[in-house]
Amino acid sequence: MKDHHAHHHGHGDCCHGHKPAVAAAQPVPENGKDIIYTCPMHPQIRQKGPGNCPICGMTLEPENAAQATDDSELRDMTRRFRVAAVLSAPLALAVMFLHLPGFPLPELAHSEAYMWVQLALATPVVLWAGWPFFERGARSFLTLRFNMFTLIALGVGVAYGYSLFASFLPRLVAPNGGMPDLYYEAASVIVALVLLGQVLELKARTQTSAAVRELLELAPETARIVHADGREEDVPLSQVKAGDLLLVKPGGRVPVDGVVVSGSASVDQSMMTGESVPVECKEGSKVVGGTILLSGSLTMRAEKVGADTLLSRIVELVAKAQRSRAPIQKLVDTVSAWFVPAVLVVAVVSAIVWYAVGPEPAFTNALLAAVAVLIIACPCALGLATPMSIMVGTGRGAKSGVLIRDAEALEVLGKVNTLLVDKTGTLTLGRPKLAAVQAVKGFSEGEVLTLAAALEQNSEHPMSSAVVEGARAKGLEIPKASGFQSDSGKGIRGKVGKRSLILGNPMLLEEEKIDISPLTKQADDLRAEGSTVVFLGVDGKLAGLLAAADPIKEDAASSVAALKALGIDVVMVTGDNRTTAQAVAGKLGITQVEADVLPEHKNATVRKYQEQGHIVAMAGDGVNDAPALAQAQVGIAMGTGTDIAMESAAVTLVKGDVAGIVRGIHLSRATMANIRQNLFLAFIYNALSVPVAAGVFYPLFGWTLSPIIASAAMALSSVSVIGNALRLKSENV
Repeated sequence: MKDHHAHHHGHGDCCHGHKPAVAAAQPVPENGKDIIYTCPMHPQIRQKGPGNCPICGMTLEPENAAQATDDSELRDMTRRFRVAAVLSAPLALAVMFLHLPGFPLPELAHSEAYMWVQLALATPVVLWAGWPFFERGARSFLTLRFNMFTLIALGVGVAYGYSLFASFLPRLVAPNGGMPDLYYEAASVIVALVLLGQVLELKARTQTSAAVRELLELAPETARIVHADGREEDVPLSQVKAGDLLLVKPGGRVPVDGVVVSGSASVDQSMMTGESVPVECKEGSKVVGGTILLSGSLTMRAEKVGADTLLSRIVELVAKAQRSRAPIQKLVDTVSAWFVPAVLVVAVVSAIVWYAVGPEPAFTNALLAAVAVLIIACPCALGLATPMSIMVGTGRGAKSGVLIRDAEALEVLGKVNTLLVDKTGTLTLGRPKLAAVQAVKGFSEGEVLTLAAALEQNSEHPMSSAVVEGARAKGLEIPKASGFQSDSGKGIRGKVGKRSLILGNPMLLEEEKIDISPLTKQADDLRAEGSTVVFLGVDGKLAGLLAAADPIKEDAASSVAALKALGIDVVMVTGDNRTTAQAVAGKLGITQVEADVLPEHKNATVRKYQEQGHIVAMAGDGVNDAPALAQAQVGIAMGTGTDIAMESAAVTLVKGDVAGIVRGIHLSRATMANIRQNLFLAFIYNALSVPVAAGVFYPLFGWTLSPIIASAAMALSSVSVIGNALRLKSENV
């Protein structure tokens, strides 16, 4: 009901700053053991110090984005891959050449010397380069949480273990003499390919957090403080305190959030708001840390520093969103919980069938089929499908000024079919101007404006500032009021001298038995033009009315049309009189209006639409909007509004523009489509490849799959999912 003039108490200045409600990033502790680490796929796993996830086996990452500076795992995996690739390449090439028809030395393939060469090359690959897979696989058996490393460890271990056994006890494997078939090359090449997949995945994961890193890099390392004696000094950013005067020169970055006290400049805020057009800042303008002065210089007073700056809060908000889980992930977790045990069963059954009824050499074919099933069914692509898209999507949103609190909000936003949108500060600028003052007989317009301003100067409501500024513009001297009281949703009361004043909507004046009929027609005419009207009563009698008009945001009408094109019903919810509300709605193309809604009834309005089966998003910016924002399936707060609104909302629009709602919905739908594509790639890959690896199609088409091809295909599936997720970085939102 913020739109109603009478909603005064507790409403902050609608332009006072942008504060997404999150804790700010903290510096990296000197002792890495004090950092909280979490799993990107299972964020419920949290621990002090580095380690591996007990569920999926992935390496844990610092929970705080600002602390994610350690790339030791990527360096370690890269080193292991290089060693594995160098040692595996001769084995792979030898297998190809030694089995070519007409090769001059076919006996070399089954010589004892070649066997020891294979053993020498494969052992460091399997036991050193592949050791992390065995560690994680063993842990999965101890915890009974089977994952991709369970299958990799089993597949590589079976191939290498059998070959080692056959090397030292060949007569037990090949009782008729000759050298048995060995699979050192399969074990080592599988390790090399899996390591390649891990390296590519780790590199991609660093790309997904690029948005956070770019934001972190926005803050300058130093700031230039102007001391009281005029002396200038460059100090580390961490030493800047609220109240300090700071000088920012052309090309420099604004160090912290504050207000301009002198000078003027053209400021590029694109990284924070997604808006490419520079903003002109002058004395009294708010400036945000991390933005760039394109021209001009200014002196500013620091207001929010360190943890309280918008930049710090955005960084942590994006990092938290990237760690959160979308509801669709529950389906993936359920499938994954059954998938690995099912693969183990399929591998065993395929081995038994191949050994029992397959062609000779039966044991060799059975072993290869089991290893191929274990390797190709690794669910790494399935595990990456959702979190990769969430990480990229939320980072992309931050770059366009759409801050999403968690993955659930990102998923639900795209399903919204009804948007309830507050009027003042959301569809309008929230900075109304005095449009008219009318007095009844016995009062002058100047007297009405003076008395109204005396009451209004005690309030921070946008309508109040319009009245006070209007009085000052006319050069009126505003007296002080006493006994100020706010009647939420209706108006305010007080005294000027001995005169009792009441200012508010018709409901409030009717309660006081004040007849407003002399000005009813004039009020209706003003409301029809879109103005908000309040009445002034003095000593129990009608004195006059005041009207203020709040300009509509430039992008509001086009954004409403875009929302309708997306199939979303737009409903204006306002505390204003229905006539005023309809006038504004008509200019915006909104046909559904909920008018005369008291502040405490906004969340009830949201519930009403929810009970009718609608998936509701609520957009607002005021204190009184907070319950409704929390009640809606998705609450959308204007970044130009109050802190409590943003604390209650799942989505914050940094720029406070209605077009941000359209961008957010586009982003949500694009991200969810990307997740579905990833899940399809992962599911279809396993659905097609596992039967081939098991030999289901061998009787019909003679199709089989070697473990080496299986490991290459497994790595390719992960890369395809990662590549698809990274497409979101260029999504046009």
